[in-house]
Amino acid sequence: MIRIALDAMGGDHAPSETIKGAFMALSLLPNIEITLVGQQSRILKELKKHKHDPRISIHNASEVISTSEPPMQAIKQKKDSSIMKGVALVKDDEADAFVSAGNTGALMASSLFGLGRVSGIERPALATIFPSKKGKVILLDMGANVDCKPTHLVSFAKMGAVYSRYVLHVDNPKVGLVNIGEEPEKGNELTISTYPMLKEEKTINFAGMVESKEIFAGQIDVVVCDGFTGNLLLKFAETTATFIFEMLAGELKSHPLAALAAFCLIPSLLRLKKKVDYDEFGGAELLGINGVVVKAHGRAKSKAIMNSIRVAAESVEGNVVAYISKVGEA
Repeated sequence: MIRIALDAMGGDHAPSETIKGAFMALSLLPNIEITLVGQQSRILKELKKHKHDPRISIHNASEVISTSEPPMQAIKQKKDSSIMKGVALVKDDEADAFVSAGNTGALMASSLFGLGRVSGIERPALATIFPSKKGKVILLDMGANVDCKPTHLVSFAKMGAVYSRYVLHVDNPKVGLVNIGEEPEKGNELTISTYPMLKEEKTINFAGMVESKEIFAGQIDVVVCDGFTGNLLLKFAETTATFIFEMLAGELKSHPLAALAAFCLIPSLLRLKKKVDYDEFGGAELLGINGVVVKAHGRAKSKAIMNSIRVAAESVEGNVVAYISKVGEA
């Protein structure tokens, strides 16, 4: 069984949506068991709404780190928080992975201090999966490192390739570097300096510079950038899909014939929505630390929590940490 520790108190809709997502994950994945980490009294109250499952257990944590708290201050002052206790479960080998929708900075800091970096990896990176025309593409870094050096991006490329190969099962994944053009001489100092290093790196299949418009085209499997750029891409992509569907819904309601057409198109529209729905792809995994840690979005509801748990389980099954350790040694 894969043992998942879940931060029951993290996120805007905790603990109700978090626990609901846990039960959805148990229905989806028969090979997992979940430890709900958080305030026991609140967790027990929510569990009464669900049918008992022996694969659910509770690990009490008396404190909660809010999203507005300064990360370093929070992890120093709240040793008994659900985030700190969840990371500790992974460190003590009482869980194989930890999933949280809580304070991103606190989760990253506690993971770094509690689990440590993989040897040879200078900076861990947040990796997020997105849909493309031909399957899935992994983007990193999505916000863990706002300022990066070329060596950091090279590490991100290696880790992303490992994840693509062993979790997404892509043979010889193509790696691209986000830039304002495809030409090596274009870009800022970071991308221009990183390009030759990636080109010379023999352990990855580097496909060159890629513009943001090419990310979803399906030609690249791993997209690398600094955390500032990555977070902008992430937030823009999330809101674009929602905006398009809201506009489409408004147009389809504007005329009786359009409404009739919409009724006929419902199955196709639902399939399309599923393909571009961010909640379907789960959370962002923190690659480069000695353990599997997945960050779900702060506003995640049950479906996103369920898929974040799935992402964590797939990473454990793919033995990603061990393979990234080999990258660090190379």
